[in-house]
Amino acid sequence: MDEAAIRRLLEQVRAGETTPDDAVDALRHLPYADLGFATVDHHRQVRQGMAEAIYGPGKTADQVARIAAELLARTDEAAVVLTRADHAQIEAAVEANPGAEVRGTTVVWRPAPARPERVVLLTAGTADLPVADECDATLTAHGLCPVRITDVGVAGIHRLLARTDELLDADAVIVVAGMEGALASVVGGLTGAPVVAVPTSVGYGSGLEGVTATLGMLASCGAACAVARMFVSPQGERRASGPAADTRTTP
Repeated sequence: MDEAAIRRLLEQVRAGETTPDDAVDALRHLPYADLGFATVDHHRQVRQGMAEAIYGPGKTADQVARIAAELLARTDEAAVVLTRADHAQIEAAVEANPGAEVRGTTVVWRPAPARPERVVLLTAGTADLPVADECDATLTAHGLCPVRITDVGVAGIHRLLARTDELLDADAVIVVAGMEGALASVVGGLTGAPVVAVPTSVGYGSGLEGVTATLGMLASCGAACAVARMFVSPQGERRASGPAADTRTTP
């Protein structure tokens, strides 16, 4: 249940359109709903500004469809996102819950209106695109329409440098890279915007299925500096805060 739904419920009680008992029954489901196989967190929208995401792997098609239905029934404005879904899960979820937008393995209901924040989404190589596509779909679900910059890995750094203006203009940057994960560190040196590094398993030899990229990204910046960059712009001004500027994501 999101804030808009809570406010509307209280207004309905005040106007006599809903009885106090019915309001109490609705609020009883506010923290979570127990479906037997899943405990759906309805309070996350109130705490964090976005509803709980549905992670497809490990769930049956029917379970995915029922979780989506529960989230859609209890929130009026929040986007509902299903990620890493297979064909059967997508088919069941969309059939049971009309109005979905399907983008690859990601399904979105009720995408948020467009927001003004500027997000740049980069990939080191074309092989990193599936992860970037999922990220793009999730950003768009929450009203953020990223600028895509693809295949600009450090093996041909001139490709990245040609897009420097877009990096400097960004409010946040997401870097998706495998191999040794060097792209995130390079981007961090070009832009003052917060950089979120996403390792992929693309690579061979000592890439260790993404472990090398992960370690490289973890070593590229200290936690304190990363947090400081979230609050201060390159010009020394404090970045905007509050619901309109909140670009957090929910695991």
